[in-house]
Amino acid sequence: MLTRRHFVATSAALFASTGIVQAQDAVGFDADVVRPDPMGDNPWGIHPRFMPTVVEHRPGLSVGDLHVDPVAKYIYHIQEGGTAMRYGVAVGRSGLQSPGVYTIQRKVEWPSWTPTANMIAREPHLYAQFAGGVPGGPDNPLGARAMYLYRGGRDSYLRVHGTPQPWSIGTAASSGCVRLVNAHVIELYNSTPIGTVVHLHAPRYGYV
Repeated sequence: MLTRRHFVATSAALFASTGIVQAQDAVGFDADVVRPDPMGDNPWGIHPRFMPTVVEHRPGLSVGDLHVDPVAKYIYHIQEGGTAMRYGVAVGRSGLQSPGVYTIQRKVEWPSWTPTANMIAREPHLYAQFAGGVPGGPDNPLGARAMYLYRGGRDSYLRVHGTPQPWSIGTAASSGCVRLVNAHVIELYNSTPIGTVVHLHAPRYGYV
């Protein structure tokens, strides 16, 4: 069981080198919960720590930005008043993560999905069958919503999106994208405008 003491200690060690850190938690966020989000029920059976939670962050972070912690498996949406909304996510598998700063330049409800040529070449047994694309819907790998990340004016092919596989939340399971359960990505999508800055942080230490 992940105790608060263990979480504070491992998070403090992890983010001492990110440059946007508070001593207690990942990416400058306080491990002490300010308040849980009123979404309440957890029909997906994900670990309670991955449910939407309001946490504190240290001064200096830009309101509206998103920060993805690939080790603790969280995405943080910076709010007014020194707080952030935190959601559990799944992130890219080892070797498939692309740390950097991106902007959301496109948003789509119930998006279609087509695996990239690199995905098909790397794992044809998984992706070749979908080369023609998958229409939007509840079984689509991008889930209910997708936010498309650009860098230098070009599509990075990375997304913050939903998933029909809620059991993957809290793991390194994707080909580089950031997944949330559909209810959570809809909430984030509705509060995240085009032009939002997204920070994908590097995994500097082992997973907690």
